[in-house]
Amino acid sequence: MKHKMFGRSQNKTGKPPGTLIYTGHRQQEQLRISSFSYDEQEYSEQEVPQIEDVFPLRDSQRTAWINIDGLHAVDQIEKLGGHFGIHSLLLEDILNTNQRPKMEDMGDYLCIILKMIDFDEKNGDLDSEQVSIILGKEYVISFQERRGDVFESIRERIRKGGGRIRRMKADYLAYCLVDAIVDHYFVALERVGEQLETLEERVMEDPDSGALQSLYDLKRQLLNLRKSVWPVREIANRLDRSESALIGQKIKIYLRDIYDHTIQVIDMLETLRDMHTGLFDMYLSNVSNKMNEVMKTLTIIATIFIPLTFVAGIYGMNFQHMPELTWRYGYFAVLGLMAGLFIGMMIFFKKKKWL
Repeated sequence: MKHKMFGRSQNKTGKPPGTLIYTGHRQQEQLRISSFSYDEQEYSEQEVPQIEDVFPLRDSQRTAWINIDGLHAVDQIEKLGGHFGIHSLLLEDILNTNQRPKMEDMGDYLCIILKMIDFDEKNGDLDSEQVSIILGKEYVISFQERRGDVFESIRERIRKGGGRIRRMKADYLAYCLVDAIVDHYFVALERVGEQLETLEERVMEDPDSGALQSLYDLKRQLLNLRKSVWPVREIANRLDRSESALIGQKIKIYLRDIYDHTIQVIDMLETLRDMHTGLFDMYLSNVSNKMNEVMKTLTIIATIFIPLTFVAGIYGMNFQHMPELTWRYGYFAVLGLMAGLFIGMMIFFKKKKWL
């Protein structure tokens, strides 16, 4: 998973609480600010150059979705937070890309921080990105580190007016964003499962050092997935039980659906972790068996040559009064003795099924 476990949090050491510092490793070339404003009859979509251009959407009579791509523009995010009344500590969490997924109820708005996970087909690796969602009375603000997300289907539904998204309010939009992120966990887990199946065949056939490295890479991916997925269960449960006026009763059933999906994701994840553990044990067992076969072969060879070396050693002493040394057929007799010993030991090993 192309996501470092530890970011540049040392840059914040000694700073007062609420100090806004972007701790991520990605820096988009240019801040991208896009927005949707819609109701059941119509919608508008725009991409604006200045953060101030989306300020009027806070008091719009229609549902508004503001999406920010690029957390490195700290000054712009600070302006946005100041206008929408987002607490500086939450803005600090939004810019801290190593933040544990969580949900905060601030009264006038809710803040949901999740990890969006996608599969990189080019590198065959998982890509993790922090997404923060602010749910207000008639608006939703989403913060991403860079362009590219799993929300394109939601944008298409808004454009086409299909389904219930245009008829519902901001709470349903926030649910759709969270649901899209959770549903994409299934895709990531399926990819990891395919990698495990491929690696299983490789371990069975030839458990080399490359297979061991792949096992460690998968272990790291599963660890990061676990850190990203497990807190979502608590988030979904808190949203379902929340008494916030920002979440309508009609949305509760959808939030319970997210909870169910999260439980399924966790079950899949634990199954994959068990498979990985079993595969690692299989690797160690196969390597051990391979080593045992090598040691067995070397031991048999050594065992065969021990008596042959003994015989050769006796007749290699060249004492003056060794009668076999002057015997005409002594050389051939010793060779026959050695051959007999060799054949006898091979028959013995065959009977013992050591060969």
